[in-house]
Amino acid sequence: MKFSTELHDALILRNRRALARLITLVENEDSIDLDLLDHISKQINEAHRIGVTGAPGAGKSTLVDLLTKRYRKQGKTVGIIAVDPTSPFTGGALLGDRIRMTDVTMDEGVFIRSMASRGSLGGLATRTNDVADLMDAFGMDLIIIETVGVGQSELDVVKTADTTLVLLVPESGDGVQAMKAGLMEIADVFVLNKADREGADRAVVEIESILKMKPEADWSPPVLKTIASSNEGLDAVSAGIDEHRSFLQGSGRLAEKQRRRISGRIHSAVRQELEQAFWTRENQSAFFSRLSGAVDSGESPYRFAADLLREFRSKLGE
Repeated sequence: MKFSTELHDALILRNRRALARLITLVENEDSIDLDLLDHISKQINEAHRIGVTGAPGAGKSTLVDLLTKRYRKQGKTVGIIAVDPTSPFTGGALLGDRIRMTDVTMDEGVFIRSMASRGSLGGLATRTNDVADLMDAFGMDLIIIETVGVGQSELDVVKTADTTLVLLVPESGDGVQAMKAGLMEIADVFVLNKADREGADRAVVEIESILKMKPEADWSPPVLKTIASSNEGLDAVSAGIDEHRSFLQGSGRLAEKQRRRISGRIHSAVRQELEQAFWTRENQSAFFSRLSGAVDSGESPYRFAADLLREFRSKLGE
């Protein structure tokens, strides 16, 4: 099914049903009307995209809920993309954040979409960027992307967000554990949640010590303590996001991030198209018919792949 211009017009007029329908089409990877996506592309990059990541149980959903309420009080509209684990039975989101964020679900200025990760190792659904674009074109002021929370494989959130918040808790390890997970490289703001628990001050000191050992950079991530369950520390988190946004705009990094995001998506689109062109029914049949012989003869999988690619290239040249 192709997108219709009627859906596009309804999206620009902030019709929530049109937004929901377009997101569903994108998630299902239906045939895309490139002209329509060109129109949408001209209307994006206005919303500030905030990534929220961290280990399961760190309080990501609670923080997102409170930040959303704070932005709504400021008159800003918020789109939330909650990337959840995939159900092994239905392929859908196993636990949607619309269940956990009951206070903001009915707010007309908030649009929440739960997406299944569908096995994406980076903690993000493969279509997250497209959904964020649709919310952007819809006119959302901020888009918050909450990831699955699977630890080390969360790192590609930085490719989607302008500002990345990394949530830690005292029990989930200290700064050293965060450094091992690679989170030190992607965090624009560190949030130590549940800071009323034992070891919170020590964890902050350790994170700050590790940050001091990093090469000097234009932006130094603040380490902020919160107790999200009682709405403590949210002023500082909101201020940290605003400061990072101002830094990105003033330094030209925001435009650079947007160019990198688009570049990555172009690479992804080309790779996907090439894979679809390669794995035709004919090629799959040939692959399986030759696989047993290759295994029995001890042929290297790299040699096997090289032969398939050479045959594919020769067909392209015909």
